[in-house]
Amino acid sequence: MDRPRIVDRGWRSGVGGLPWWAHVLAIFVLSRVVTTTIVLLFAQAQGQNPWTGANPPYLSYAAIWDGNWYKIISFSGYPSTLPITADGHVGESAWAFMPVYPFVVEGIRFVTGASWELVAVTVSVLCSAGAALVFYKLMEHVLKNRGAALFSVVLLTVAPLSPLLQFAYAEAMQLLLLVSALYLVVTRRYAWVFPIVAVMALTRPTGLAFALFIALHVVHRFVRRARDPFPVSERITTCLLAVFSGVMGLAWLLIAWAVTGSLTAYTDTELAWRAAYIGYGELVPFTAWFQSGTWWLGEPLGAIVVVGIVIGFAVFLVLPPVKRLGVDLRLWLLSYALYLFAVFFPQSSVFRLLLPMFPALGALALPRSIVYRVGIVLVCIAGQVGWMAIGWGVDGADWTPP
Repeated sequence: MDRPRIVDRGWRSGVGGLPWWAHVLAIFVLSRVVTTTIVLLFAQAQGQNPWTGANPPYLSYAAIWDGNWYKIISFSGYPSTLPITADGHVGESAWAFMPVYPFVVEGIRFVTGASWELVAVTVSVLCSAGAALVFYKLMEHVLKNRGAALFSVVLLTVAPLSPLLQFAYAEAMQLLLLVSALYLVVTRRYAWVFPIVAVMALTRPTGLAFALFIALHVVHRFVRRARDPFPVSERITTCLLAVFSGVMGLAWLLIAWAVTGSLTAYTDTELAWRAAYIGYGELVPFTAWFQSGTWWLGEPLGAIVVVGIVIGFAVFLVLPPVKRLGVDLRLWLLSYALYLFAVFFPQSSVFRLLLPMFPALGALALPRSIVYRVGIVLVCIAGQVGWMAIGWGVDGADWTPP
């Protein structure tokens, strides 16, 4: 009976007896030192580009690419008329970006008088720190191992995409909202998820994927109700949550329609970004990955690789370390993967779009070998350098947006 308490005392003494949140924040701060150093080195090597001059300061460099779109939204809002290209198609506009992050940044900027870039980066860093804290609690809950939970946080904060945690992008805010929603679902505090979903679905496009996740969660709990009671009150709440998430997943499309008068304003705007690769066309679900495979690799290799990715992901979900994450987190991974497969055209920003699959890091955190853990951290840091070089750094007329 005393064994868990002894293990707990041993773990606490091994890490200095400080509270869990202190260790999580220490990991977060150390990771930011590493990432900031990498970013500053890239900023010093950055030439003149569409957003900054050569060798830009950190805050300016952290707000390029989509950061500029968020800044436009903060100051000017959304256009009531969709831009039309010379050949008559809907062009790129602010409607591709959801409002919560830029409006929060603008509200704080208005109150404080600070520069937009400073506020945007600060909001991202604070959201990232909060996400790291909640992620630890989520991993502790599903893995039942504090050491693995802490190392999961290490992997999250040094991951190749972790520079985004301190850039003027909405991803850090999305991460905080999503990890909070997942933690509340796995701990079955469903009522608290409603307000989070309402905000999350207007931060980044995750509402439909989350609706599918909740629907699958309901089915799983109903099937297992004999072994794991599923009270009527929870059945009603979760079904309502699935419907609410679906409605919120469509909310931005409806808002864009109401403002512009075009039902397809949002989807047409999103399609404008893939036009540079395959030209303009309709949004046909579950075709974009095959189109991308053909564009990158040709036929039939592109389609073969896509099928291989699908099979590989299915196998990944049933690997023993991944099964340790529990059914709920695997259902989320499946739901989000299906959403991406249905609507996203893979190109250089595919790495950023994979960020919501962060719960998978828990599976990578399970091995206890020091050699393994040091090695994977070094690989992740090298991945940051690679992602900065491929995605964030601007080289002339750059066609590899992050």
